[in-house]
Amino acid sequence: MTETIIFYVFALMTVVAATAVVTVRNPVHAALSLVLTFFTSAIIWMTLEAEFLAISLVLVYVGAVMVLFLFVVMMLDINIARLREGFVRYLPLGIAVAVIMFVMMVSVITGGIFSGDSVIEPIAKAADYSNTKALGRVLYTQYVFAFEIAAVILLVAIVAAISLTMRKRTHTKYQSPSAQIRVTKADRLRIVKMPPSSEPSRSKTLSNESLGNE
Repeated sequence: MTETIIFYVFALMTVVAATAVVTVRNPVHAALSLVLTFFTSAIIWMTLEAEFLAISLVLVYVGAVMVLFLFVVMMLDINIARLREGFVRYLPLGIAVAVIMFVMMVSVITGGIFSGDSVIEPIAKAADYSNTKALGRVLYTQYVFAFEIAAVILLVAIVAAISLTMRKRTHTKYQSPSAQIRVTKADRLRIVKMPPSSEPSRSKTLSNESLGNE
């Protein structure tokens, strides 16, 4: 009974936080709502005895990915007014996609998939059972090829994201290490020869005037 209450409470929080991710206008607030979604999802996974997945969700996504998202959102100069220009034009398509998703969710919920007869209760494990060991055994033996493909796809995505977002600002000064290494003394120092002045110095003139006055 306690696990059921915990599930419904955190499931409701997950749905509310996930809805806030796509409805709030502030990108920073949307990212923070996604952090809350990850935390509540991790708690639900812990109720299913998937401790490794729950900790990985918090450490990897909340501790690394979401921090990166927040850093990028706060550093980018996003023009909100320009993003809203095409809202009316894409509104019918968005409504159509939302209706299709709603119909699919209703069909899944009312189709008897989550009925008491079809839902399999999690098997109770012993106290010394290691979820991490079992997951690693399956991941690196049965699904090792898919795991390597996913790693390559993520690497390509990182390289593509850096290439697409990398741009040179016109009003920003950049340093070229190669140019600094090739610099010579002639490039930095210029010796200027000046002819001696024929006029007497001001100090001598002042001293002569003072002697004449005496």
